[in-house]
Amino acid sequence: MLKGEQYCITPENLAVHEMIGLKVEVKSNDKNKNGMNGKIVDESMNTMTIESKGMEKVIPKKEVTFTFTLGNEKVGIEGKKIIYRPEQRTKALWGKSI
Repeated sequence: MLKGEQYCITPENLAVHEMIGLKVEVKSNDKNKNGMNGKIVDESMNTMTIESKGMEKVIPKKEVTFTFTLGNEKVGIEGKKIIYRPEQRTKALWGKSI
């Protein structure tokens, strides 16, 4: 669980929250993407931009699984399940199990 002043991100509601700023690791069949980790610095409908080792990498959502670190917990989400614009993802996924 990750808490802020006005929000609480849990494994159950992660998919509907803002993901920019979260720590993430990428799992992929592509050896160039697999194991990449860092902090999400931008998100579009189809991609996540991850800052890792001082560089930014744009990762297509549909090709990977993201493992987010929330405090002491790790939460995996298939990228193809969150192919929405960030502002639309909340409306589309609120109350649904991912």
